Amino acid sequence: MSKFAFKPIAQALAKRNGDIEDALNTAEQARLEMANLKSENEKLLSDAREERAKILKEAREIGNNTVEEAKEKARLEAQKIISSARQEIDNQKLQAMTEVKNEAGNMALEIAEKILRRELKGDPSQTTFVNDLVSEIKLN
Repeated sequence: MSKFAFKPIAQALAKRNGDIEDALNTAEQARLEMANLKSENEKLLSDAREERAKILKEAREIGNNTVEEAKEKARLEAQKIISSARQEIDNQKLQAMTEVKNEAGNMALEIAEKILRRELKGDPSQTTFVNDLVSEIKLN
């Protein structure tokens, strides 16, 4: 009986041994694939972190540039407003000075006219002299 039973048992053991070897090889391949996938995942995560850092850095730079541009624009606008205000002040100052001079001139003429009228009242020789001077003046 051992003669008939040994061969099928040996074949079953050999088949089982082969199946175990195949299973171990398959498990080793799966472990290697998992290690590769883990390595690829870590690389992808690392790349994603670098990309995120790059995007954040660019966003900060864009934000800072935008703020600086806004500050520069505001500074230039403020200078323009100040310059315009100074020019307006100078124009109003000049206008006020001109008005004061004109008013002072008008007041001087009125005073001179009143003094001349008072002084020339009653003296015929002075009246004749003034009339002669007026007739000599050529009016355009």
